[in-house]
Amino acid sequence: MPVTQQPLSPAALNRVAGDLRLACMRISRRIRFESDDSLAPHQFSVLVRLADQPRTPRELAEIEKVSGPSMTRTTATLVDLGLVQRADDPSDGRSVILSLTPDGIRNLRSIRRQREAWMSERMRALTPAEQQVLAEATVILERLANA
Repeated sequence: MPVTQQPLSPAALNRVAGDLRLACMRISRRIRFESDDSLAPHQFSVLVRLADQPRTPRELAEIEKVSGPSMTRTTATLVDLGLVQRADDPSDGRSVILSLTPDGIRNLRSIRRQREAWMSERMRALTPAEQQVLAEATVILERLANA
């Protein structure tokens, strides 16, 4: 007879949510500190968003859930570092379109390789069953992150 899953009680759900949040924060922190990247997390996040497609500062601010002035400071720093370039927005002369420079693309790829190597190394120490659980959990975590 198949086993049916029961929802967690509100108290158990809160405990799991707290534990999961802390575990995700710890892993994120470890990956940032163990890899040799010189970018702050918010700067790296902007590079990731621009790798998808060029965007306006306003679009980036909305995606990253930060204020316009904060995003302007972040993108100005990335432009100064030569990782992002500005171009006039052809549909709105008051705005600019931001995109990655070749150095920005190389930097993003390098940081991703370092972080993925760190995570892969740790995952190799897990059992095949644990690796499979993490593969399945990744889909769920992505759904949570995008909710």
